[in-house]
Amino acid sequence: MKLKTSLLFSLLSIIMLLLTHTNSWAQQDVPEMADAMRSNGKIFVVVLVLATIFAGIIIYLIRLDKKITNLEKNNIR
Repeated sequence: MKLKTSLLFSLLSIIMLLLTHTNSWAQQDVPEMADAMRSNGKIFVVVLVLATIFAGIIIYLIRLDKKITNLEKNNIR
């Protein structure tokens, strides 16, 4: 039983090592789309849209929390 466990552990270790090694190969390529967007100035539009979406989500969550807190206070009384 101990031999099976150590063999399984060894196989899993080798698989994890191979998977992490292939990921490092994939990260060596330079993304062309990001370079093109930076050179055209469109990356700022993308950042602005993402910031607007996140700000909207945060504002929505804050308002929702206030409403839930208000309902909980009214429900206790």
